[in-house]
Amino acid sequence: MNIFQIIKKQEQNLLFGKPIKIGKYTEHDHTEKVSTITAYLNSQHISGKRDSQGREKPFLNIAIVAAYVWYKLTNISRRHIKFRAPNSKKRLKALVATLKLREWMNKENFGQWLNKWGWTLSCYGSAVSKFIEKDGKLIPSVISWDRMICDPVDFDGNPKIEKIYYTPAQLRQQPYNPDRIEEAIKSFKDIRENIDGEDIDISNEYIGVYEVHGNLPLSLLTDREEDENIYRQQMHVVFIIQNENSEDTEISLYRGKEEKDPYVITHLLEQEGRTLSIGAVESNFDPQWMVNDMAKKTLDQFEIASKLVMQTSDPNFVGKNYLKDFDTGFVAVHEEGKPLNAMNNQSHDIPQIMSFLDLWKQQSREISGSHESVTGQTLPSGTPYRLGMMLNQEARGLFDMFRENKGLSLEYILRTHVIPHFKKTLKTTDELVAVLHGEELEEFDKLALPANLQKQIMLSLKKDHIPTREEMMSIIEEENRETNVRVITPSKGDKTWKDVFKDFEWDVEIDITGESRDKSAVITSLDTLFQRMIADPEAFGPEDRRRMMNKIIDEIGPDIISPLQIKGVPPQGATGGESIPRGMDTGQVGMPELTEQLR
Repeated sequence: MNIFQIIKKQEQNLLFGKPIKIGKYTEHDHTEKVSTITAYLNSQHISGKRDSQGREKPFLNIAIVAAYVWYKLTNISRRHIKFRAPNSKKRLKALVATLKLREWMNKENFGQWLNKWGWTLSCYGSAVSKFIEKDGKLIPSVISWDRMICDPVDFDGNPKIEKIYYTPAQLRQQPYNPDRIEEAIKSFKDIRENIDGEDIDISNEYIGVYEVHGNLPLSLLTDREEDENIYRQQMHVVFIIQNENSEDTEISLYRGKEEKDPYVITHLLEQEGRTLSIGAVESNFDPQWMVNDMAKKTLDQFEIASKLVMQTSDPNFVGKNYLKDFDTGFVAVHEEGKPLNAMNNQSHDIPQIMSFLDLWKQQSREISGSHESVTGQTLPSGTPYRLGMMLNQEARGLFDMFRENKGLSLEYILRTHVIPHFKKTLKTTDELVAVLHGEELEEFDKLALPANLQKQIMLSLKKDHIPTREEMMSIIEEENRETNVRVITPSKGDKTWKDVFKDFEWDVEIDITGESRDKSAVITSLDTLFQRMIADPEAFGPEDRRRMMNKIIDEIGPDIISPLQIKGVPPQGATGGESIPRGMDTGQVGMPELTEQLR
């Protein structure tokens, strides 16, 4: 079987094969569910926009509201990604590694991938990410399920096929066979299609190609029959047009080995027996259908009730239109015994319909965990505050689990794709300029204190007066109060960041979601201790209270409040100017203690 036959077979099985059997009573149609989720996200009915009478059907979208809640409560941003030292000797290495990785993520717009990845996970329950290294950069992307051809049961065990559309200019820029590219351009199909084979738009300038990645027989690369039982990770790019009255046009644009599979699938909660897990939209399939049905019935009744319908047996009114043929103040003349009466077409069961509608909305909230306490809506009148807090905490339990799964998946992505590439970029001795907050700022200044003292000693040797340790500490604290910016270099000589962080992914732990801790309980405990410190100032000095406040702020998050915004107690790094203290630069002053810790 050649690569073209593999693609056609897998595409036919996905689009036109029977739904897979998960159990005796359960079937799963991967393509149908992807199409339905996409329709609901765009507030579109899968049965058409209009009913049998040609009237437009309303779409009261509750599924996308649930997706918004899931996305918000499971969000992971760049600041959540930290390296944690397994022992005290590697604390500074973990801290500097965190700062260096953040610098790389800002430069490569890694946050955009995090946002799109999180939104796809919330909507579909699963997301396929792709990591390609090109021109010295790592390009992460989230692949739309409408363009992904994969096995609906086992994603990793079978080839992954992505349908990609290029303009002729874009295709010519790809590192494929130039002659085959020109051959494909002359034969391309005019209109882009989705995974169902339906037209996306009317543009006639896009060429669709199949990009295949998988552990495939080596014979697909060597064309030797003896290699059929030898498997290697491969990449193929092919162009196929299926012709009805003639042979299909099949062109191989590229084929070759690759180091590893660029695709990674992640789940909020993995489901047994299916590639696509259950997301916020699918969990609301039935509630969304019932809410739309109730909304349509309510609209129909309102439309009927808004009309004025008359009845009479008088033949004088045959063919008359009450709205167009009669003026205001018109006196109707009818035969005796044949009155003109209005018909009773008032709505009679709207309360029952609205009650049933609210029932399904409540069912949606129960299924997706989108209670009033987590969506920000006002709780019912008379609800005690403590009860609201308990409901909020319980409702967030589901999302804590989702977020933990996201954190574990992201840790795997970091170790297998991001960190190996990130280490390739650490070839220089460039300065690392970092803006620190809270506990990170305090921890860094403490770890760099011996190096700072050495710097002050070296400066004092050039003066007549040698300051005491207390005087040098005062100078260091004054420098640190000017700004919360710190500058770090690896060390003197030819030592680079790549040498510093050799094997660092195994030297440190990756902490993203802090799944081993209840953050709200930690903040509550810290606040209790802080209140006791304030109540007993003799036992706890200002330095202890400041340290505890920085710890609380670090748990809350520096994006909400920074120690630099708090007046009264001067933290390490107070609000000030733009100057950068050179005392943190290990490479320029030769700080042996700091350099040793970095090693």
